[in-house]
Amino acid sequence: MRSIFFKSPSPTRMTPPSSPLHHTFSESLMEENIEVAQFIITKWDSSHDDNIVPLFSDKDEARQYLGSIKGLQKAMKYLVLHQSNSEKLVRAQLLMQTAMKRLQKEFYQILKSNRDYLDPESVSAHSSSRPSVSRSSFSEFEEEEEEDESENENDSVPEVERASLAAMADLRAIAEAMISAGYAKECIKVYKIIRKSIVDEALYHLGVERELTFQRIQKMEWEVLEFKIKNWLSAVKMAVKTLFYGERLLCDQVFSVSAAIRESCFTEISKEGALALFGFPENVAKCKKTPEKLFRILDLYEAVSGLWPEVESIFSFESTSAVRATAVNSLIKLGDTVRTMLMDFETAIQKDSSKTTVPGGGIHPLTRYVMNYISFLADYCGILSDIFADWPFTVPSALPESYFGSPDSEGSISSPISVRLAWLILVMLCKLDGKAATYKDVPLSYLFLANNLQYVTEKVRQSNLKFLLGDDWLINQELKVKQYAENYEKIGWSKVLASLPENQTAEIPADRVNDHFKKFNSAFEEAYMKQISWVVPDPKLRDHIKISMARRIIPIYKEFYKAYGGVQMKKEMWGEPFIRFTPDDLGNYLSDMFYGSRSSGSVSSSSRGGGRSH
Repeated sequence: MRSIFFKSPSPTRMTPPSSPLHHTFSESLMEENIEVAQFIITKWDSSHDDNIVPLFSDKDEARQYLGSIKGLQKAMKYLVLHQSNSEKLVRAQLLMQTAMKRLQKEFYQILKSNRDYLDPESVSAHSSSRPSVSRSSFSEFEEEEEEDESENENDSVPEVERASLAAMADLRAIAEAMISAGYAKECIKVYKIIRKSIVDEALYHLGVERELTFQRIQKMEWEVLEFKIKNWLSAVKMAVKTLFYGERLLCDQVFSVSAAIRESCFTEISKEGALALFGFPENVAKCKKTPEKLFRILDLYEAVSGLWPEVESIFSFESTSAVRATAVNSLIKLGDTVRTMLMDFETAIQKDSSKTTVPGGGIHPLTRYVMNYISFLADYCGILSDIFADWPFTVPSALPESYFGSPDSEGSISSPISVRLAWLILVMLCKLDGKAATYKDVPLSYLFLANNLQYVTEKVRQSNLKFLLGDDWLINQELKVKQYAENYEKIGWSKVLASLPENQTAEIPADRVNDHFKKFNSAFEEAYMKQISWVVPDPKLRDHIKISMARRIIPIYKEFYKAYGGVQMKKEMWGEPFIRFTPDDLGNYLSDMFYGSRSSGSVSSSSRGGGRSH
């Protein structure tokens, strides 16, 4: 179909030289207008013809038809003023009715046959970028100069886009003619029915469910609801930026002559679907609040918040204020839900009463859960900042300043969301202090704290928490990890170190030498056998502790071994060697630790050639 605005050879005017378009209107011109209109309108009268030949498939014919309608309007105005009881007025009115019926059919046919060219995606893709291509049509259909300019502009337009622009221009020409003649109701009725069915069908294919009420959502299993949320998230951007945006542009183009009609059409076509679309997140926000739902709630908030400028622009009419209100209410409800869920999350950490003692001092389930949760929260720091903008967080004054960093320090935690997340981590660490106390072995409690804090620091380092909490926070926590590890070493291996003489340079009697070796054997075996089942999951921390322990124990033992080991290895008491370990043995034993393996036998001497048995 070719628009009456698109390029074709310039037609020869059918309007006679005495046309009312060029001369002062008079009774003779009035009669002439009626005669011209009757000829053209009757020619295209299809009241009794089911096989309608599209009028707008021929640009010249369409131009003449619209021209005759405009001339007929002038004649009718003249008759109303000067011959209101004339039979000519009745005749003109009947002609106008016939013309309007024809235009209504044309309007319907263009909407139906050009559905693919008038889909919202096509309209939204070019309408805003080429506003000059589609001009007002009915009022300017006779101005060839302007038309030629439009023709030149369209030379470089792709064929599909050309068809879309042509259809919009023809629709606008018909709409203007019908509205001008007082037949707006008939025109917009056709438009609303066809376009609403298209929008509703598009929303259906996007997965927008009209009947998804709060009562239905509330009864859904979380897996089902999460699936629907994912569908909604993938649909909402397309619905707003393409479907509703394109429909708004099409309404603005077709009914450019009347703001009231534009508003009426767009509202009736889009309002119901838009309310269903934006009512969904609000209903989800009102459902039962559980921790696993938080991230989907944040996704919903992010989607609505990100699309708000478009929503505000597209649904700017007073009659679509309910759509804007629903979107805003969704944001409010979602924000309230996020704040409530984060407070519940903090409370759940504080109330955690699990008595589980992690074997070997490994990572506690609470640590894993909380840090995974908080590291995911860090990905939403921008959205969380928006949600908590009017809800300031005050850190309890009793907290140590060192945890959050000095206010004067460049690396201190300063943003409200950073402080809030740091606070949640601190709440968890306080709970871990209590869980460490359940270990009967004090060294194991320190190893537990070192392991769990190391896990925390690694989670922070590997996520966006690193940028929120900063290097100073990380350095402070890593120093604490090392302190916990040092406490473990000092207490866990104190008996081993105490078994060796403090002053290695002083002369030691033989019986005292024997006693030192016996005590060392006993203390080392006891410490090793007890701690071989303890774990350090983090490789860096495990190596750090092993190296530190080796530096504490082996040099002292090596010096004592060199001084007295050669003599004492020749002596035995009760069939047992006084020296059961060489310095190399100690290194081997220490290297096997912190994997959580349990020794199946005692530590045996390598000096007898048997090495060690596990």
